[in-house]
Amino acid sequence: MKKSVVFTPPPPPVLLPRVSNHYQAEKNSAGLGFCGWVLTIFSWILVMLTFPMSLCICLKVVQEYERAVIFRLGRLFSGGAKGPGIFFVLPCIESYTKVDLRTVSFDVPPQEVLTKDSVTVSVDAVVYYRVSNATVSVANVENAHHSTRLLAQTTLRNVLGTKNLSEILSERDVISSSMQMMLDVATEHWGIMVERVEIKDVRLPVQLQRAMAAEAEAAREARAKVIAAEGENKAARALKEAAREARAKVIAAEGENKAARALKEASDIINESSSALQLRYLQTLNTISAEKNSTIIFPLPIEFLTHFIKK
Repeated sequence: MKKSVVFTPPPPPVLLPRVSNHYQAEKNSAGLGFCGWVLTIFSWILVMLTFPMSLCICLKVVQEYERAVIFRLGRLFSGGAKGPGIFFVLPCIESYTKVDLRTVSFDVPPQEVLTKDSVTVSVDAVVYYRVSNATVSVANVENAHHSTRLLAQTTLRNVLGTKNLSEILSERDVISSSMQMMLDVATEHWGIMVERVEIKDVRLPVQLQRAMAAEAEAAREARAKVIAAEGENKAARALKEAAREARAKVIAAEGENKAARALKEASDIINESSSALQLRYLQTLNTISAEKNSTIIFPLPIEFLTHFIKK
């Protein structure tokens, strides 16, 4: 019978925190051998015979922002990097290398990148990094700074090659963070810590710039037409409302005109008969007394007033 084979995928890699590699130096310096110890004793004898002149050669000073990686007979000296301050170097058998721990910034040269949507763009960036482990940066890589710069160029091309042009133009912060994480993980074994990556400029081909400018101009014209149409719509509504108001005023004027004619006809009829005027007068008194009972009315003939007006 055939046996079924079940394939189990390997677990994803786990990123471990940065650890110091000083223990490697201790193991290396432990095995100097017989000749190594003989040369070490000879160096100490030479220092004591030439004392105090030997202090000028053996005492070294490194600044606060520097560390010294010491090699004894080609092996890393135990205790890791020395500094800041004064440290002692045996002549003839020990040498040291100064490492600057300050943050270094460098410009990534413009890279011609073919995006995911087949558009060629030229992108440059700036990278900020520093040496986090002086011993590892000297022992594990020939030139940590040069290697970091080359890796930054390659990482920039690889990351931008998986993005569309719109993503490159609008998601610079995301791309910068992704590059910073990738570079930091890759340079961890070199004793380098990448602190920040920033995309400086994205230069497009001239033809593409013209095409995008034409597209933007067409979009602006379309938007202007839409705004003009909305203005015409609002103006039409305002005119329609004004027409309704004007029609209402015309209707009200016609009503006033009809009311005035009716009042004129009524006044002509009342003027023809004195009894009708008296009845209208009494009807008005009845209406006033029904609405406001506290009102006192004193009838006064018009002829009485005309008598005083003539005088």
